[in-house]
Amino acid sequence: MTAGNVGIVIVSHSPKVAEGAADMVRQMVGAAVPLAWAGGNAEGGLGTDVAAIMAAIDAAWSEAGVAVLVDLGGAETNSEMAVEMMEEGRRDRIVVCNAPIVEGAVIAATEASGGSPLDVVRRTAEELSPV
Repeated sequence: MTAGNVGIVIVSHSPKVAEGAADMVRQMVGAAVPLAWAGGNAEGGLGTDVAAIMAAIDAAWSEAGVAVLVDLGGAETNSEMAVEMMEEGRRDRIVVCNAPIVEGAVIAATEASGGSPLDVVRRTAEELSPV
C-alpha cells in the first residue's frame, strides 16, 4: 500500500497571503497533493494560531508526511509548537521548511506531486533559501 503524496501546509501571518499561496499551489499541481493553509490570529488579525496550524496539518495529513512552509519567525515558532503538540506517531513525519513561503510551497508541492519522500520535498524547498 502506498502512503500517498507528501502534504503541504502554508502558514502566514496574513490569511490572504496564506490563502493566495495555497491557491497558487493548487493551480500548479491540482489535487495531487494534500494542501491546507493557516493564516492570521484567532481574532482574524495579523499573526498565527497554533490550533489553526494543527488543524491545517490534520487537513493536509498524509502517511508520507507533511511539509510546512512559513513566512516569518512567529509562524515558524508556532508551527514548531503545533508539531510538538501532534500525536507522537505523526511528529516525526512533519517538517517545518526553511524556505521562501510562495516559491518554496510551489516547488515542494511540485516535488511531492511526483511522489518524492518527505526528506526530498524538504530539501528541494530549502534549496531556494538564500545563503
